[in-house]
Amino acid sequence: MSRTLVLKGSKKLLNAWAFYDWANSVYSLVISSAVFPIFYGALFRTANIEKVSVFGGEIARAPLISYVTSLAFVFIAIVTPLVSGIADYLGNKKVFMQFFCYLGGISCIGLYWFSLENIYLGLTCYFFGLVGFWVSFAINNSYLPDVAYPEQQDRVSAKGFSLGYIGSVILLLFNLAMVMQPDIFGITTDENDLAELKAMKYSFVSVGIWWIIFAQYSFYYLPKGYKRAGERNNVILNGFKELRLVWGELGEQFKLKRYLAAFFVYSMAVQTVMLIATYFGEEEINWGTDSERTTGLIVSILLIQIVAILGAVLTARASKAFGNIITLIVVNFLWVIICIYAYYVITPTDFYIAAGCVGIVMGGIQALSRSTYSKFLPETKDTTSYFSFYDVAEKIGIIIGTFLYGFVAQVTGSMRNAIIFLGLFFLVGMILLLRVNKIKSP
Repeated sequence: MSRTLVLKGSKKLLNAWAFYDWANSVYSLVISSAVFPIFYGALFRTANIEKVSVFGGEIARAPLISYVTSLAFVFIAIVTPLVSGIADYLGNKKVFMQFFCYLGGISCIGLYWFSLENIYLGLTCYFFGLVGFWVSFAINNSYLPDVAYPEQQDRVSAKGFSLGYIGSVILLLFNLAMVMQPDIFGITTDENDLAELKAMKYSFVSVGIWWIIFAQYSFYYLPKGYKRAGERNNVILNGFKELRLVWGELGEQFKLKRYLAAFFVYSMAVQTVMLIATYFGEEEINWGTDSERTTGLIVSILLIQIVAILGAVLTARASKAFGNIITLIVVNFLWVIICIYAYYVITPTDFYIAAGCVGIVMGGIQALSRSTYSKFLPETKDTTSYFSFYDVAEKIGIIIGTFLYGFVAQVTGSMRNAIIFLGLFFLVGMILLLRVNKIKSP
């Protein structure tokens, strides 16, 4: 069967769409959550320095990576509507998805050369790895209403996240083996790197290769895209015009508007937790030795991923039984409890318990948020612009959330206080979701 003739709602097309989560989720686990934060901290610790000369001044390691991350998300928030506008009018969003997939994968491979001596190259690869992941992920999200009917979307969205967790856990286990027993893999200490650090660099390369290779299955079956009717003037700026049009249409889409307000608030907290969890664990938990810290943090992230598979499935079943909005309200309430508990976390055991709880609610809230938004969309083939709006809202939330988290931590002198602050966002999100539920939910 020709790849362009695969029908909407078919098992083959749904599997191809969900499989992109298998391909790219290794980035969010190995690079964003697990290995890179540990590598980044170890790089400075082994050099016995806390600051590095970059961008015309000396910057401490934590603010440096935070600034680069924030700048990357500002770039992502600008690029996403540009890409969506061009893709909608030319009908070729798969080409853009491929470009950003390859950009991200190659950047992951480039992290192999991340060092204090090559700090600009390393930060550039880190920057474009983030860009490649989030923009390609946004485009893949926009395919959901194109490939699945409303009654299929909760299930296939959860399946995508579950596949992503399974695939990323498999690769993380391999990377964990390399980091903990580098000699078995023939990785030895040399004049440039300790064996453990070198193994972490190899793990970055494995992410790029995995991402690019497995994405080919999705690219083979996903449609090229749907060309939007109308004139082709100002194609480059049409994405921003589409965002403005979507914003205007929200006035008539009451459920969608209320849901987006709630999503913006609680997603701000969810994404911030995902980005800072490892840094919190590294700084606030009494691990003991450096080796125990490395092992404990990777095991904690691994635990989150494994439990998240169960969380995504349970949340999908709960949404079918009780409705999407009710389920999201309960999940937000659980997040509030977790943030309160995290304030008192001290020992590794405490952290493992918190990680398990985070896993249950993390997978569920992401998958259900995506499918709920898709269900609220009006009848349109302009899905890319609507999902661009969704993703831009999410990225702006990340910028605000990470900034506020860092600000509270700096002012109060404790990351624990910042965690409680994030709990307030989940509480507000829960209250806003209650407003959505006053209108019949999907």
